[in-house]
Amino acid sequence: MPEVTVNSRTFAAFRGGRLHKGLDVVCSDGSTIYAPFNVTLHGKLAVYTDPNKVAINEGLNLRGDGLCFKLFYIRPDKTSGSVRKGTRIGTMLPIQSVYPGITSHIHTQMCDWSDPTQYF
Repeated sequence: MPEVTVNSRTFAAFRGGRLHKGLDVVCSDGSTIYAPFNVTLHGKLAVYTDPNKVAINEGLNLRGDGLCFKLFYIRPDKTSGSVRKGTRIGTMLPIQSVYPGITSHIHTQMCDWSDPTQYF
C-alpha cells in the first residue's frame, strides 16, 4: 500500500471560524484510495448541500476494527460489503476544481467526532 502523508495538525484547528473535527490525509486529485484496514462499507455520503461543490460532493461511510468513520472527497468504487486492508475503495475527487490552491486531501472524520489521528 502506498505511503500517505497525514497532516496531524488539522484536528481541532479553527478554519474560517469553525472547529475542524477531522484529519486531513494529503492526496493528489485523481489518486486511487485504498482501505486503511479491514473495513465494511456502509454507504455513500454527501458532503455538501451547496450545488457549487458538486464536483467533490461524495464520500464513504466505513466501519472496521471497532471504529466508525467517514472519508470525504472520494468517489467510491462500491458502497457496501467488506474489503481487506490495501484494497482499492475509490478515487480522490478533483478538490482543486472547487478550492484552487488548497492542499488536496481526504478528510477523515470519526462518527463520534473523536480525533482519528492515532489510527493513521
